[in-house]
Amino acid sequence: MAAIRFEAVTKVYSDGTRAVDSLSLAIGEGEFMVFVGPSGCGKTTALRMVAGLEGISDGAIYIGGRKVNDVTPKERDVAMVFQNYALYPHMTVAENLGFGLKLRGENKGEIARRVREAAAALDLEDHLDRKPRALSGGQRQRVALGRAIVREPSAFLMDEPLSNLDAALRVQTRAEILKLQKRLATTTIYVTHDQVEAMTMGDRIAVMKKGTLQQIGTPEELYTRPANVFVATFIGSPSMNVVPAPTLGIRDQEHLAGFRPEHVRLGAGDADSVEFEAKVDVVEYLGDEQLVHLRLGDRPLVAKLPVEPRLHAGATAAFGIPAGCIILFGVDTGQALRPGSRGSMLQPTS
Repeated sequence: MAAIRFEAVTKVYSDGTRAVDSLSLAIGEGEFMVFVGPSGCGKTTALRMVAGLEGISDGAIYIGGRKVNDVTPKERDVAMVFQNYALYPHMTVAENLGFGLKLRGENKGEIARRVREAAAALDLEDHLDRKPRALSGGQRQRVALGRAIVREPSAFLMDEPLSNLDAALRVQTRAEILKLQKRLATTTIYVTHDQVEAMTMGDRIAVMKKGTLQQIGTPEELYTRPANVFVATFIGSPSMNVVPAPTLGIRDQEHLAGFRPEHVRLGAGDADSVEFEAKVDVVEYLGDEQLVHLRLGDRPLVAKLPVEPRLHAGATAAFGIPAGCIILFGVDTGQALRPGSRGSMLQPTS
């Protein structure tokens, strides 16, 4: 395993598109780092620059302390897992797993050993003689992962590897990937647009937007202390409610108020709560809870509430939010206020 470091890395294409803009971050040995963001944010471009599949316009990338800007992909000692499985249809699972090693000139005994170990780790031992067409989508993805594992690289680079799987299989396979990575302790960069995937898998998460790093931190840090409105609304499902502070009766014209759906309480709160009345638009019953879509004036909000008491569309009810659960963001900058700087701004207007 090896640490990976980006130092002010920039990628500008010939048409002037700035796909990645001065990206700087360090990924520790054995760390599982997730790059997340919407389509076109630069996350895959950043990954491909580590692999050597994209050139670097400016800055430097280091793998294991070695600058790799001008190092060929095969000399970087990294293994990439792509969105499409890219398996050879005419080869068996065993042949697919060992093909890369064969190209590198490994002897047959070493290839067989690594293939057996990868197959055991991925529960593919009973499928080694099958061809890809005889496998399920999840099994094909495991073969693609196995092909990376047998190389015993210093780092895994994974580009949306689960996007072709159905929802249930995605949940199962991401748990398998995470368990495997922890056991192998191989440095991993994992790219996804799915923030739930990012939150459940990453030791740390790098959130990107339009080629720029917005925030990096643990899932808990991003969820509880987002740096700006973009991170606040991108991380979390349902996303954070963000409204002008005066909409909630907060004495402040220059800030937005953000709060998570689960922090909304039905009924009047205590003295430290910000209270409001809202109309119920839609109620989604989820068995153990209800997602209540509200309208406060012309502003839509979402509350995640216990299933009882049941609310119904068309009703108007009182709600409260503990003041400590509200984050203020600058209207112009979108940046969150520093902790402890809220002061009297969360006091309701008289």
